[in-house]
Amino acid sequence: MRVPSHHSRPDRSRGVSHFLRRRSSLPAWADLAWRVALVFGLISVVLAIHWIDRDGLKDNLDNHISFVDVLYFTTVTVTTVGYGDIVPVSPQTRLFETFIVTPIRLFVWLIFLGTAYSFFLRNTVYRWRMARIQKALEGHIVVAGFGTSNAEAVRELIARGNDPHRIVVIDCDEHALEDAEELGCNILCGDATRDRTLKDVRIDRACSMIVSGGRDDTSILITLTARHLAPGVPISIVVRNEDNELPARQAGATTVINPVSFAGLLLAGSCSGQHIADYMADLAAAGGRVKLSERVAAANEVGLPLQAIRTGIAVRIYRDGRPIGFWEAGAQAVKAGDMIVEIVPGDGETR
Repeated sequence: MRVPSHHSRPDRSRGVSHFLRRRSSLPAWADLAWRVALVFGLISVVLAIHWIDRDGLKDNLDNHISFVDVLYFTTVTVTTVGYGDIVPVSPQTRLFETFIVTPIRLFVWLIFLGTAYSFFLRNTVYRWRMARIQKALEGHIVVAGFGTSNAEAVRELIARGNDPHRIVVIDCDEHALEDAEELGCNILCGDATRDRTLKDVRIDRACSMIVSGGRDDTSILITLTARHLAPGVPISIVVRNEDNELPARQAGATTVINPVSFAGLLLAGSCSGQHIADYMADLAAAGGRVKLSERVAAANEVGLPLQAIRTGIAVRIYRDGRPIGFWEAGAQAVKAGDMIVEIVPGDGETR
């Protein structure tokens, strides 16, 4: 499978690859307000010039041009082409109608059409596309936040063979979403702490979720929201303060990762041997010579000791959520349903 690079557009032939293009940062009421203000502003300019140059107009009914006549002529001229009851007669007024009012009329109609599209047609198309994408979402990975940690996690997931079309990135930052879209991921501009956003990405049908909201309190709130919507989805969260690891677990996180603590482990390991930190990084990366693998015990492995596993170097069993080391008594017989963590060969070259 080809992994899209930062400098090439991903292959979108397999389906729609994003939820929503970048939208206006203005709220709907403000967007509508400035459109209305612009239309009234243009009409006011034409009205003022018509009033100043009212001698160039002729009323075929009473031959008298009042302010009401000017207002009427301006509105019907800007919105239509007039009815012929009031007409321009002087050369300068006709030139004004030709070179100023006609472009303004076209521009006003473009504003009307753009408003209709933005507030009606676009929403209809968006809802149709959203429903189409949501229907296909099953067993996907939800990524809340696309900062440094989650961006690196997504690249690692793709490097490990995960289809980027099965990854949904949620973020409020347009530039971060652009980077995620370049990788081929689905994107949704929204607040991951809100129920509606997580329901939109079908969190209840996801296979896992990665959370890194930039702040520990934000990440914990996202986790809490996701957990009550999807009680069975595994959630991995990044926290930067050691004191927040327990609240993160209480919020429902399956895995809590502290990058500062992990960096400390690598540094401490390097003091015990110059190759320990290198090997630990090798295990964590998809491109290393070795990698960690987690799988359910096979039927033909039930009853065997952990050391008898031949698919790799088995180092740990997880039984009912409890870790069992290879030296412990529980590892002398693998049971059905055990999760086996083993070291297997990687695809990378020597670094």
